[in-house]
Amino acid sequence: MAPRREDLGSWLEGTPGSPASDGGSRLGLPAEGPGSQASVLRRLVGLCIDWGVALAVAALLFPDPSSELPGILAADSTATLAVFAVSMILLVATLGSTIGHRVAGLRVVRLADVRTGTQRAALAGPGLVPALVRTVLLCLVIPAVIWDGDGRGMHDVAAGTVIVRR
Repeated sequence: MAPRREDLGSWLEGTPGSPASDGGSRLGLPAEGPGSQASVLRRLVGLCIDWGVALAVAALLFPDPSSELPGILAADSTATLAVFAVSMILLVATLGSTIGHRVAGLRVVRLADVRTGTQRAALAGPGLVPALVRTVLLCLVIPAVIWDGDGRGMHDVAAGTVIVRR
């Protein structure tokens, strides 16, 4: 299924959670409450928490001796990105959420499961391939900041996933 121009959103149209958004109804999600599409704010909070955890782990395991920054900010940047990517892949693939997702009350689910009404186990993730595709594109940043008409980032569209509230 090729994306259509009218399905692509941009910063000109506002955020996915703006009043023009339909709340995920085209995706088969409830408008509010558990199982509804996550807001941009919740997703950003989860992402910041995940990045902070990756930064702390990388600073402990891979400190950058040439850095003049104090504490956890002295982590090697490549190691931080690698820790972030590995944790995203493993946690999303197996549990359906990362530490940041848990704190923000989010979960990553396969859109195919939502549309067919398939009930997966409460702790089951979308699987390794969707988590891998999603994480690689998230680490590239650009696909994550471009969203479609439903408010999903291009990394979620490519992986066939959607982030919902717990």
